[in-house]
Amino acid sequence: MTAPATSSTPASTPAPDTVAVAAVTYDRHEELAQLLRSLAAQSAPIATVALVDSGTRPAGAVVDAADGTIHYLRSEANLGGAGGFAFAILAAMASGAQWIWLMDDDGHPEDERCLAELLRAAHEHDLDIVSPLVAATSDPSRLSFNFRINGLLTNDRATLEPMGYLPDMVHFFNGALIRAEVFAKIGLPDMKFFIRGDEVDFLARVRKAGLKYGTLATVAVRHPATWTEMKPIFGGFITPVIPEGDFKRFSYFRNRAYLARKYRNLRWFGADVIGFPYYFLTQRDLRGLRAWFAAYSAGFRGRGFGPPPKA
Repeated sequence: MTAPATSSTPASTPAPDTVAVAAVTYDRHEELAQLLRSLAAQSAPIATVALVDSGTRPAGAVVDAADGTIHYLRSEANLGGAGGFAFAILAAMASGAQWIWLMDDDGHPEDERCLAELLRAAHEHDLDIVSPLVAATSDPSRLSFNFRINGLLTNDRATLEPMGYLPDMVHFFNGALIRAEVFAKIGLPDMKFFIRGDEVDFLARVRKAGLKYGTLATVAVRHPATWTEMKPIFGGFITPVIPEGDFKRFSYFRNRAYLARKYRNLRWFGADVIGFPYYFLTQRDLRGLRAWFAAYSAGFRGRGFGPPPKA
């Protein structure tokens, strides 16, 4: 009897991941050149870089000198970080990529394995979003943004690296790798915020949608730290953030109040109405206190939004 024929067709292998970078830039040509070099050096392929340039000095020459496929999107209007990322993300999604990798122009992947390791972790842990550590450019042994581990804040890289993967922790928008369908579920960064606060709003929407996210502590992007903005009081129990410059301060205070009301977060509100007045009063900065109150009260009422002041 003749044995029945058997199929020897090999099992199909999954299609490789496709990644598009969504990046924004504003008058940081040297830093942008470093970012584009670091992206071109990644061991995992990048299909395209969607780069939104809202600066006063167009960065076309920097783009022309770079390697890789770059979709240069010049904006004559200053869209801010939030609007710029919204524009760049849409352009990156239009490429058909499965993953969108978010990059600011003053940051860059630390080494060539960053993207490959993020993709590996995303599949291993079935993540919608995975972020690298954000190491300070001036001191890579420290992190630009704090993590809360066992109830304590730390920016010591050596504390986090041995942990490998940190579930339910993420920092936007420096190096976060996001499945493209996430934006269809929860929307784009809200350009109303312009700067400061858009990442907090985006994370709140991620949590509300029940998406899965985490940080891979074995890879990093470099980004300037903002330690000088952090003003710990009450032994570090509350840490008001005081940005430099009147417009950054106004935007941060307004957006924080708006978010506290939008998400009905009494913890944020309580920390703010105690922490900021205490800080300004102890600094004998009545002008700063008045400015905080004007911006915070406007944001709490949903006012004070609109185009930025003309340079």
